[in-house]
Amino acid sequence: MTEAPTPAQGSQRTRGPRRRFEADHPRYKWVALSNTTLGVLMATINSSIVIISLPAIFRGIHLDPLGAGNIGYLLWTLMGYLVVSAVLVVALGRLGDMFGRVKLYNLGFVVFTIASVLLSLDPVGGGTGAMWIIVGRILQGVGGAMLMANSTAILTDAFPSTERGMALGINQVSAIAGSFLGLIIGGVLSEWHWRAIFWVSVPIGVFGTVWAYKSLHELGTKRRGRLDIPGNITFAVGVTAILVAITYGIQPYGGHTMGWTSPWVLAGLIGGTVVLVAFCIIETKVADPMFSMSLFKIKAFSAGNFAGLLASIGRGGMQFMLIIWLQGIWLPLHGYRYESTPLWAGIFLLPLTIGFLIAGPVCGFLSDRFGARAFASGGLLITGATFVGFLLIPVDFNYWIFAALLFVNGVGSGMFSAPNTTAIMNSVPAHQRGAASGMRATFFNSGTSLSIGIFFSLMIAGLAQNLPQAMRSGLLAQHVPAGVADQVAGLPPVGSMFAAFLGYNPIESLLGPTGTLDKIPASNAATLTGKEFFPHLLSGPFHDGLIVVFTAAAAMMVIAAIASLLRGSKYVHDDLAEQQDESESSADVAVGQR
Repeated sequence: MTEAPTPAQGSQRTRGPRRRFEADHPRYKWVALSNTTLGVLMATINSSIVIISLPAIFRGIHLDPLGAGNIGYLLWTLMGYLVVSAVLVVALGRLGDMFGRVKLYNLGFVVFTIASVLLSLDPVGGGTGAMWIIVGRILQGVGGAMLMANSTAILTDAFPSTERGMALGINQVSAIAGSFLGLIIGGVLSEWHWRAIFWVSVPIGVFGTVWAYKSLHELGTKRRGRLDIPGNITFAVGVTAILVAITYGIQPYGGHTMGWTSPWVLAGLIGGTVVLVAFCIIETKVADPMFSMSLFKIKAFSAGNFAGLLASIGRGGMQFMLIIWLQGIWLPLHGYRYESTPLWAGIFLLPLTIGFLIAGPVCGFLSDRFGARAFASGGLLITGATFVGFLLIPVDFNYWIFAALLFVNGVGSGMFSAPNTTAIMNSVPAHQRGAASGMRATFFNSGTSLSIGIFFSLMIAGLAQNLPQAMRSGLLAQHVPAGVADQVAGLPPVGSMFAAFLGYNPIESLLGPTGTLDKIPASNAATLTGKEFFPHLLSGPFHDGLIVVFTAAAAMMVIAAIASLLRGSKYVHDDLAEQQDESESSADVAVGQR
């Protein structure tokens, strides 16, 4: 069954007491859309809410995230949720196909809400408190994966093919808009209290859980089969190894600015790749694979997911680079305190969300009629053009030019995301929609995780060429002793990047432990810790890094656009024809047995 059934006129109901909306109620599809949009919005807001809130969280648990040995706590607080979501969405989507998408989705609300309560009650401080938060974020990621893996499948079941683009467009708008809204919400709440960052999800989770259990119904075709244990294990091990290796690859190792030469990082990357190759082989042999490789024979599915992966990498990298740009350079130069830059960075990025909110539903609706290829490919090219635009404006830009580029970038992302998701989900058989939804979400989440490693590495490599000399010259000019200047300039650029990213005063964070600020003239100390010294110091090297980063992002968008063009014309899988063929085949077998 792929759509809500329409009862025969005058038929009698025998299902017991009527809920608020039965599955065959004409408004049920809107109930499904509203609830799944709320679930996905909550999950994606929490994927980014800690990005802005990290300084408040670490102040709350009395831990310096830039202190010796603490960078791992910082990265895992940031990455734990993303890694778990990327690893589990396929398995949870497959379980949804087997046992019911609504059942798994509803359980996701419960798990997510419990995790939010536990996070807000963190009873300890220091490294132990950080570990509590990391484990809580991982548990949140499990709930978020349940929500994301099954939401699009529930919508695809509830809406006819002629309306799915609009419905999935709204759902996708909430998914990606949530990642940007999380920046603003996190900034506002962290100004109040760090625990509020986690408490905010509790009432939403309770309301969504009750509403989901009362209103959502199983419409999809269940396909029990067997749980693919070897596939689940190899997939989890392979993806986790690669994403963990990337997390540690951007940290310094030995005398290197990054850790890509670390034996553990290399083992994770190479070993994870080998395990994933084994996973692909296993999936072609087992009777009930979790990751149905046969779906990649569907051109609309394979092309759409490849384009989605590249778009997710580019979008995630852009988000982090723009935050560093605003918090480390532009906002301090325009008079904003470092402590308040996380909040204002979220506010100044609003045009991006507005553009997405406008284009997503509109293009999703239009793709129902005209197909996804033109909208998705055009949106990717527009997004790529804005990356070039970011390269052409000065580091200390006119905000309205920057805002216009953000808005157009959001429009391009909206043009791509909703039609692309609709085309992917329309192309698969009804009984594999849960798995397909999980596979699509895996590419989306993996792209975001990969973007951190790829774009941070590119930026750090760019900074490493010019920032140390600029740092040394600038410090010496302010009467910092040569030994201290050499020591600070020789530190890996990742420290300066994360200081700016967290809304810390970078020079104060770097020089404070040396005691130098108390020994040099007060005027020089004031200049060093002021709002202009570090931004001017970083501007040149940062722009060199931006050229590398956004050139790579623009190239990804062009490749993704080519892949999107290759998806073919509009295609909707004909489940009725497939069922008829299976029935005829079964009948032929029965006749032959007679």
